[in-house]
Amino acid sequence: MSASKFIDTKRITVHVLAEMKAVGEKISMLTAYDYSMARIFDAAGIEIILVGDSASNVMAGHETTLPITLDQMIYHASSVIRAIKRCLVVVDLPFGTYQGDSRKALASAIRIMKESGAHAVKLEGGAEVKTSIERILSAGIPVMGHLGLTPQSIYKFGTYTVRAKEEEEANRLRKDAKILQKLGCFGIVLEKIPAALAGEVAQSVNIPVIGIGAGPLVDGQVLVMHDILGITKDFSPRFLRRYLNLFDEIKGAVEHYIGDVKSRDFPNEKEQY
Repeated sequence: MSASKFIDTKRITVHVLAEMKAVGEKISMLTAYDYSMARIFDAAGIEIILVGDSASNVMAGHETTLPITLDQMIYHASSVIRAIKRCLVVVDLPFGTYQGDSRKALASAIRIMKESGAHAVKLEGGAEVKTSIERILSAGIPVMGHLGLTPQSIYKFGTYTVRAKEEEEANRLRKDAKILQKLGCFGIVLEKIPAALAGEVAQSVNIPVIGIGAGPLVDGQVLVMHDILGITKDFSPRFLRRYLNLFDEIKGAVEHYIGDVKSRDFPNEKEQY
């Protein structure tokens, strides 16, 4: 594992992320939703924790990200914030809290910042959410954009397939990235787009571009916690690398515990008062 030039940085801020891009150091980002996992990730040296609306899927069992509420996102974000000492915590604005109503977008972002203590918010879309981004930024709240596959629009797309393969959509994505930078977003997530296009976009803007299924030519990577740890087994896209197989590890441990209880092996004489 290569050493980070920023290893002694006490707090990761949007300014630090910009410096990382400037010197070519890759940015690591993972999702987290609770105190215990966030504490481990922060101690490991992750730069960004995303409190993702993917909590709707991996924490609550919904099919899409759409059902999760603002109150639930604030709950998860608050749990994460209490755990961290160093990393930047970005929180997804959930579906229905910013689209088409910039005043509601600002009110939603303010609630997240005030009630959870988070450092920034993330929202999906480009030109169509311009006024919402402007209003949130006007309150001094850092905003991260999200282009490419935007899961909150799943019913519009009808599929989770790779986005921006056709030139028309690729051009729109290029323009949207420039719009997000001009508006003042501190970074952009690019999800499930061709690697060459992602690299081109990362080169064309001076803000960090974080990829998920967007190849190696961007400024950093993000994955979902449950996926890289192997807690989920039924999600295996090409871009996912599993670093553990916790589903089987945990299942085996629980089966062992059940067997010990039933055989009266647990608790033994040393495990009682």
